Formats: sequence, C-alpha cells, structure tokens
Amino acid sequence: MKQEYRLISSAPKPFVKWAGGKRQLLPVITNYIPQKFERYFEPFLGGGAVFFNLVSQGRDSKWFVSDLNSDLVLAYMTIRDRVKELVSSLELHSTNYTKNPSSYYYKVRESSPKVQIEKVSRLVFLNKTCFNGLYRVNSKGKFNVPLGKYANPNIVNKENLLAVSQTLQSKDISIKCQDFESALKNATSGDFVYLDPPYHPVSETANFTSYTEGNFGYQDQQRLYSKFKTLDRKGVKILLSNSKSDEIIDLFNEFSDGIVEINANRFINSVSQKRTGHTELLIKNY
Repeated sequence: MKQEYRLISSAPKPFVKWAGGKRQLLPVITNYIPQKFERYFEPFLGGGAVFFNLVSQGRDSKWFVSDLNSDLVLAYMTIRDRVKELVSSLELHSTNYTKNPSSYYYKVRESSPKVQIEKVSRLVFLNKTCFNGLYRVNSKGKFNVPLGKYANPNIVNKENLLAVSQTLQSKDISIKCQDFESALKNATSGDFVYLDPPYHPVSETANFTSYTEGNFGYQDQQRLYSKFKTLDRKGVKILLSNSKSDEIIDLFNEFSDGIVEINANRFINSVSQKRTGHTELLIKNY
C-alpha cells in the first residue's frame, strides 16, 4: 500500500507496552550483543525493544522475528502494511475515550471485532489505557485487565507508528506467528539468537505467563534449554533473558560461565514498592 505520509526520521520504538519488556534494560543488554552476525532471530518478540534498537543501528543483517501471540503478530503486520488506516481508527478511539474514559474502555474491552484494522486498534487502545499496560488474557483468551489511571494517555502516537511501519517494510525483515522451535529450526553458525521467553516464576505469586491462552510452563523452559543446547552445538551465538530462579540456574548449569546477573525493575507489578530491586539473568554461550 502506498504511504501518503512524510518520511519519518525518528528511530522506531515498541508500539505496545509488554509485560517483561526490555526498554529499561537496553543499555545493559546491548553490551552483551555480538558486534557482527549474519542473521538475527527473536522468537519471543513481544514489544520488540531489543529488535527495534538493533535494526535502527543500520546493521547489515537479515531479521527473523516472531511470536506465538497471533493478535500481536497481526498488529506488527497491520502497522507494516496498513498504518494509515490504523492511525485513523486509533484517532477515533482517542476521541471517544476522552468523552467518557471508563465507560468507553469497558465497552471496547467487551467487544470482539472481526475486521483486521479494528482488531489491532482495539489491542493498541486497550494496551495504552489498561492498568500498567499489562497484556493478559484468561484461559478462554479473553482480555481481562481493568482500566488504568491515566490523565492523558498517548493512544495514537502517530510518529512512532509511522517509524515502525517504515522499518518493518524492509525486505530483510520477516515476521511470523510461530512457536520458538519452528522459528529457530534454520538458525546456524554465524547467526545470533535473542531469547526473551515468559520468565519462570521466582515465587508462587509471581507466576505470569498468560500472554497467550496456553501458559509457558517449566516443561516449555526445558524445551527451550534443549533448543539452546542444539543451537550451541551448531555454533549459533545465543543470549537468553530469564528470572533468577533456582530452576533456571540448575537447568542452565552447563552454561554457568555465561550467566550474568543484572538489576531490573518490574514496572508491571501492581504494588509500586515491589517494582525495584529485582535481579534477572542473562545467559550466553559466547
């Protein structure tokens, strides 16, 4: 589709706030990313903070990004192909929200549009106005987060949507909805893989894996470890983010020399005092 907007010079940033998002940790994470790689794979894309940061540096690489959340992947594809229509839909949401925030929010939350543009604008609208920007669905796949407390949420953020759209139109970028095993089957020596799965809970109450209808449990962490080892044998460079939990430390014991502890704030926590002082792990094989 031909774009009618002026060229955007700003670097693209995540267009949704995602639980476990890496915007705050970019300065730390980028210190551990290889200077050169043939191809980049990120199968737990989420908000895409690391991907957008790297691709905006003008690196000469092919980019293969994916996520298992079909609504999120549809949003990426819609911004790439139909950003003008999406902006118009979000502007309408913004106008209606301003008139009566609470009533309009819950009306949109209960809706289930079938049209592509309306599906994506609903996702972005709810993400911008819901509590803490938390994307969460219940076992039936229904979005169930309450209204957030915002004086003036930036529902449209047109400039960033245009920057994201222009970036994603590159022929070197592939976006798919798929499981991480499928996404990584062709990764080989010379490639770089960044893994940012739903974190293994560090306590009974910390379990948050409901980005999709099927939770990401310990068996999935074991599958991920198995894939990590397979890629390592192929000569692929891998960087993994996860929680500092005993289970993850034990699971990746073979790569203990590549474990780095980093400090992170948990902006998704409903109790503000619990958003600071957390330690996460970066696990690398290089």
